Amino acid sequence: MKLQQLRYIVEVLNHNLNVSATAESLYTSQPGISKQVRMLEDELGVQVFGRSGKHLTHVTSAGKDIIDIAQQILSKVESIKAVAKEHTLPDQGKLNIATTHTQARYALPDVIKGFMDKFPKVSLHMHQGTPQQISDAAARGDADFAIATEALHLYSDLVMLPCYHWNRSIIVNADHPLAQKGNDITIEDVAQYSLVTYVFGFTGRSELDKAFLDKGLEPKIVFTATDADVIKTYVRMGLGVGVVASMAVDDIVDKDLVSIDASHLFKASTTKIGFRKGSFLRSYMFDFIVRFAPHLTRDVVEKATLLRNQDDIDEMFKSFDLPVR
Repeated sequence: MKLQQLRYIVEVLNHNLNVSATAESLYTSQPGISKQVRMLEDELGVQVFGRSGKHLTHVTSAGKDIIDIAQQILSKVESIKAVAKEHTLPDQGKLNIATTHTQARYALPDVIKGFMDKFPKVSLHMHQGTPQQISDAAARGDADFAIATEALHLYSDLVMLPCYHWNRSIIVNADHPLAQKGNDITIEDVAQYSLVTYVFGFTGRSELDKAFLDKGLEPKIVFTATDADVIKTYVRMGLGVGVVASMAVDDIVDKDLVSIDASHLFKASTTKIGFRKGSFLRSYMFDFIVRFAPHLTRDVVEKATLLRNQDDIDEMFKSFDLPVR
């Protein structure tokens, strides 16, 4: 059994069983990958992949367990390399972050600027995507950190640590009837109008839907987007009432819009930062975490990683007074 073979079966899965695409991504040949996978299966005495002719059709039951262990082994190999670099090149390396547009645009700029000023030799890459894409990137090891708010069930392979609570604001044009409501605004008021907000699964959207459901109402959502700036554009066009993360409202840029705090209407959401279980975190990674969430000191993070499961981690942080954005 070779590490190369383990890497091949993991990458075949990551490329939806497309051997040709796997070969292209690994800069090798399709026959070479197929041969190595067959050799591994022969050695193990079980099939990792089901086949129809020359095509892979599914991952077998045994294959799922084998690939799961292979992913853990490859993760450990990367951790060994990281340990070596921590001792030889402590201030050099890469940092890949997968997150949503709202986090990248509004929560992270100052954090990243401070980080890059301190670690100019660290190459930082930001990957924006859906919750599914973010979790997949982190699970594959393409991202060191996943920063997300919703669909946290997707992140079962990661250690997820709470960073801050946040809530929403209602945004309307100055001549809109809701502009005069101020903090007296109710869910019933909002329900009268068409809404422009986030795509379901993004940025706390489920809390919005739940708030309406609890009142026996159904929101009239006419337009959704993943980008708060796009939502604000369509509010300006008069398409509907906007519901966005409060951190996405800029008093200067959005001075033409009326923003109404809606924290009394919707339950707060919690943004978390996650990384693969068993990962070796470089010193500059701990630095990034504490810049983003000051309560997540190195000692706190290391203590959390020793806990058995995510439920225990969540219990650990119940006593923490998280910041609110």
